[in-house]
Amino acid sequence: MNPFQLNRRNFLYGLGSSLGSVAFSRLLADQADTDSRPGGRQKKDAAKAKACIMLFMEGGPSHIDTFDPKPKLEQLHLNKFTIEGPRFSGMSRGNRFYVKSPFKFRQSGQNEIAMCEHFQHLSDPAVADELCVFRGCQVDSVNHPTALYQMNTGNRLGGDPAIGSWVTYGLGSENQNLPGYVVMTELAAPQGGSGNWSNGFLPANFQGTLLRSKGSPILDLNPPDWKSRHHQRANLDVLNQLNQESLKNHPQHRDLLARMENYELAFRMQMEVPGVVNIEEEPEHIQSLYGLDNKETSSFGRQCLMARKLVEKGVRFVQIFSGGWDSHDFIERAHKKRIQSIDKPIAALIKDLKARGMLDDTLIVWTGEFGRTPDNTVRGGETAIGRDHNNKAMNMFFAGGGVKPGIVGATDEIGQSAVENVHPVRDVHVTMLHLMGLNDNKLTYFHGGRFKQLSQFGGNLIDEIIA
Repeated sequence: MNPFQLNRRNFLYGLGSSLGSVAFSRLLADQADTDSRPGGRQKKDAAKAKACIMLFMEGGPSHIDTFDPKPKLEQLHLNKFTIEGPRFSGMSRGNRFYVKSPFKFRQSGQNEIAMCEHFQHLSDPAVADELCVFRGCQVDSVNHPTALYQMNTGNRLGGDPAIGSWVTYGLGSENQNLPGYVVMTELAAPQGGSGNWSNGFLPANFQGTLLRSKGSPILDLNPPDWKSRHHQRANLDVLNQLNQESLKNHPQHRDLLARMENYELAFRMQMEVPGVVNIEEEPEHIQSLYGLDNKETSSFGRQCLMARKLVEKGVRFVQIFSGGWDSHDFIERAHKKRIQSIDKPIAALIKDLKARGMLDDTLIVWTGEFGRTPDNTVRGGETAIGRDHNNKAMNMFFAGGGVKPGIVGATDEIGQSAVENVHPVRDVHVTMLHLMGLNDNKLTYFHGGRFKQLSQFGGNLIDEIIA
C-alpha cells in the first residue's frame, strides 16, 4: 500500500487483509463443519446435483391450465360473483366470473401426473416419470418485478444475489474457461431486467453472464484477423500490471479486481465458447429432437440444447427466461402457443440428459413467478377470457438431480390457494441448494454488518421433493 495514502480506512482494511487475518479466517472456516454459526461458503449436504438448469416461464403460467386441473370450475364456469373487499390477491373489486380451463387434461406416467392436452411430449411416460410437480408454493407479491425478484433472489426489492450467483459462489466452477452462471432470454428480458441474475453484494464475478438471443450469443467472441492470441496476451499482461498497481493503492475497490478477472475469463472463453454455442455442429437427430427444425420450437429448443452443452462443459447454473405467459386475456390462444413452444424442447432436454447419464446430477427446475386466478372479468366475450395474477397458488416442476418423481402438495377445489404441503419461496430455495450439496444456513456472506443468505432468514427443506 502507498504510505502516502494510508488514511484511517486503508489502515483498518490493511489489518483485515494481513496474514494473521487470513489464518484466523481459515480457522473459522475449519470450525464451520462443527460450529452451528454460519461461516460462509460451506458445502455441507450430500450433493445430488452438480449443475442446475432453471426454466423460467416469465409472466406467470396458469397452474389451472397446465398441471393442476379443476373440475369444479366446469360447474362454476361464468357464474358471477362480486368482490366487496380484498378477497382475492391482485384482483379488483366488482363483478367477476369463474372461468373453466379451455383445455382437456390427461394423466401421464406411473404417477398419473395431470397435464394439459398440449403437452404432447412431456406426457411421454419416459419423461413424465422423471417429473416432480409441486403444487404447494406461495409467493408474497402479485406484481411481476417484485415476484420475479423474490423467485430469483429471495428478496422482493431486488439488489440481492440471484440463486445462480449463490450456487456458483458456493460450488465454484468446473471449467475455468466458461462462466459459472449463464442466462438466456427467449423473447425479451424479464421485468426487472438484469436484477434477476445480479451478483448483488457478492463479488462481481458471480453475476450471471447473459447470452444474446439473436445472432452470435456473445459479441466479439473471435478476435480480428490481424490480432493474434500472442498479441492479445501481451496486451492483457500490460493492462494487468497497471491494474495491479492501482489495486495495491486501493485494495477496497473490488470492482477493479472483478474487471481484471473478467478480462482473463474473456480471453479464455475465446478458446472454449465457440464449440459450445455452435449448435450446428450437433448431429441432425439431436437438432430435430429439440425441435430446431420447426419454427414454433426452434428458439426455445436452441437454448435448451445450448443449456445441455453448457452443463456438459462444467457450467454450474443455466437459466432460460421464456416470456409471454401473462395471459389476462385470450388464455386459450396464448397459453396454447407458449406450451407448444416449450413442450418438445423440455422433453428433449430431459431425454438427452438421461441418455448421456447426466440427468441424475443435473437439477431441472420449471417455474414462473406466480400462478393465476380461477376467475376474471369477462371482457370481449367468452373466447377472450384470461386470468389474473395469483400469489397463493402456482405450479412448478423438478426433474433429475436427486428429485423424487410424483405430485407434491395440492390446491383447493377451484385452484385459488395452496392447501396441502404449503411452502414459501425460501423453502424452495433451501431445497434447491440442498439438492446441490449446499446448506443455506452455512452458505453465507458477510455484508452490511451481518451474515446474509439466500433464504434471507432461514427456511425448511421440502422433504417430499427429495428422493
